[in-house]
This record gives sequence, structure tokens and C-alpha cells, in this order.
Amino acid sequence: MKWVNVMVYRVKLFDEEHELDLEDAINDFLDELEGEVIHIHYQVALCLNGNEMEYCYSALIEYLCKDE
Repeated sequence: MKWVNVMVYRVKLFDEEHELDLEDAINDFLDELEGEVIHIHYQVALCLNGNEMEYCYSALIEYLCKDE
């Protein structure tokens, strides 16, 4: 019997309060990833809380990896 490596589709979600934290989290994930990135979706949300503006930086990475 011949075994075939099966690639599976996965997603990873990141949510940070600061853009540099998001950058670090994504870079750490990509450094360890043993697969292929399909697409990275990036989003910024903001709201006014009293007199202060709050930001939320998020990303979703679609990738392929070996099925374990």
C-alpha cells in the first residue's frame, strides 16, 4: 500500500490591541509554520470610548499543512 501525504486546509486567527504586537504574533507563527500560506486577511476596527480612541488589529491566515 502506498501512503499519500494529505494536505489539509486550516485557519489561524490573531487579535491584538497594537499593530506591532500583531506583526510579532504573525511573524512568530510564520516562522514555525510547516505549510503553505494561501491568504492573509487583515482588519482594523476602532471605536470611541469616552474621549479615547480604541483600536483592534486582527488577521486571519489561511494555510495548508500536512494532516497528522
